[in-house]
Amino acid sequence: MSVEPTDPAAASPVGVGMNAAVGERYEALRARIAEAGGRDVAVVAVTKALDSWAIDAVAACGIGHIGENYAQELVTKLAGSAAVPRPRVHFVGRLQRNKVKMLAGCVDVWQTVDRAELAREIGRRAPGAAVMIQVNISSEPSKGGCAPAETEQLASVVDEAGLKLVGLMGIGPAGPPEGARSGFRSLRQLVDGLGLRHCSMGMTDDLEIAVAEGATMVRIGRSLFGERPRHNPRPVSQ
Repeated sequence: MSVEPTDPAAASPVGVGMNAAVGERYEALRARIAEAGGRDVAVVAVTKALDSWAIDAVAACGIGHIGENYAQELVTKLAGSAAVPRPRVHFVGRLQRNKVKMLAGCVDVWQTVDRAELAREIGRRAPGAAVMIQVNISSEPSKGGCAPAETEQLASVVDEAGLKLVGLMGIGPAGPPEGARSGFRSLRQLVDGLGLRHCSMGMTDDLEIAVAEGATMVRIGRSLFGERPRHNPRPVSQ
């Protein structure tokens, strides 16, 4: 007697329920983006601190991009994912150069290139890869990123390393969403000045400001998945 193959998501009540919940939240998120005036704004679903089900749920909902912050967590999570096709993987966390080799076969877009030595290492391990330069638009050291005045010079290094610079990325400051507006505006100006395609800015709390100021890509976690676990179940260093 033949047995029909089982879809892991369909076989699991948790999988079915989570897919439905993420799908509903994604529809609400798209409505927020549209209301803010966004057109063709890509959503990067940030799945850090969640297990492989999050990637599968993202794929089931038709979201084409995921964002990850931690190297080992990403490698492990991809190995456990059943998503076909797999969403494009954006690395959005602060990255140590010694983690690049581990990630070279996993990452489609490196969003947090903020120094020359990191760009050169990615160029060596993943020739021709798509990258973004992270710009510190809040002047907060905890946020990472190069200084705005250093962006053009770093763009030259990225080009010399044989990488494809597709855009810039920035993180708004802590505090009320409106406080992010001037930084988002300056990032968009840098994107336009360099003739780039993508401007990755805006998260759950400040996405309306980001979209209004010209974001082409927003990085969203809580609005899709709810509050994250208090502790990462697989704590690793970036």
